[in-house]
Amino acid sequence: MLFGCALEGAPVRNLGSYGRNLACERRIGEALQPLTRKQLPCSICRTRAQIRRSEEGANRFSVMTRRNSFGPVLVFAAVSWCLDAWFSPHAARDLALVATEEPQDNFMTKVFAAAAQGCTAALVAAILSAMCEPLVNRLLVKRMTVGQAFQEVNFNLVANFFLTTFPTNMLKFPVFEIINRAMTFTGLSPGLSGFVSGWLFCTIMLPVTNYRFRKSMGWEIKVALLYQAYIPTVARDIIYGWARGLVQPWLLDTIAPTTFTHKAMVFGLTIWASCIISSPCNEWRGYTLQPPDKKLPFNIYFKPINYARSTGIGSSIMGIALMIGMLVTPYAEEAFAYFKEHTAIALGLVALIVVGIVALTK
Repeated sequence: MLFGCALEGAPVRNLGSYGRNLACERRIGEALQPLTRKQLPCSICRTRAQIRRSEEGANRFSVMTRRNSFGPVLVFAAVSWCLDAWFSPHAARDLALVATEEPQDNFMTKVFAAAAQGCTAALVAAILSAMCEPLVNRLLVKRMTVGQAFQEVNFNLVANFFLTTFPTNMLKFPVFEIINRAMTFTGLSPGLSGFVSGWLFCTIMLPVTNYRFRKSMGWEIKVALLYQAYIPTVARDIIYGWARGLVQPWLLDTIAPTTFTHKAMVFGLTIWASCIISSPCNEWRGYTLQPPDKKLPFNIYFKPINYARSTGIGSSIMGIALMIGMLVTPYAEEAFAYFKEHTAIALGLVALIVVGIVALTK
């Protein structure tokens, strides 16, 4: 059968019995010699080729996985470089100029600037969080793989969750920035000031935090659970505030930024580092928030790869958002001043936003 396939279409001339045999043998030899795996319809060869391709794909995936462990750091570095290239040629806010133009800021001026910075950061973080937070929460609490979490997250979930992240961010970000800026006028040490800031922020905003978390997971909202996981959350926020109060002065002294853009990058790096320092308590919070009927023991729940993945994504979102918020603040202040003088345009824009939100909720 094999030889028939190989010699198909090769007629043998009438050479007699002996001649025909010689011709057949010669053609059989010529057909067998160049046979390759591609010509042999052999299931074993195909299986071996499939196994080899699978092994090559697994090796490529392993290399990509090792490379992706540095993903958040590379994303942060790339965003920082792009912002430096974009803003530096146009940055009119050199630190030396700011020092001469604004020699002394009072309490209300700094608090308002912090609120504006928090509001702009809230919008940026709302967009990033709407896309990433449902994924991160599934990695943190449900202990899913990235592929499993991606299968549960779709565009409708992201669009609807944005309607939760934006208003809650408009509460959380400005409140923390105002508390943090107000504590600079108390005369407390950076560490103690951050400790108090974290405790105040968590105590005030934990219901908002838990409401947002349960919305991202698609769980039922219960008033009795809005203060769930208070101890791990307050520990996380206290350590975050303490770390931020210590890391930022150290980075400013070490890097010594000379422009407004570089100072914003140092600020974003401070947030990123503070989130990583406080991340063990965030892991504790995720363990506490597990549903009672699906709660895993800690030795099964904790996996370093899941911890590194959720921490890297979450800290990068916070760092990039607040860095961009600081960079956009001068332009936001100009926009607020413009809309203050042109009330009709401001009201029209607000009306369009309200109509858009109502349309999305239907």
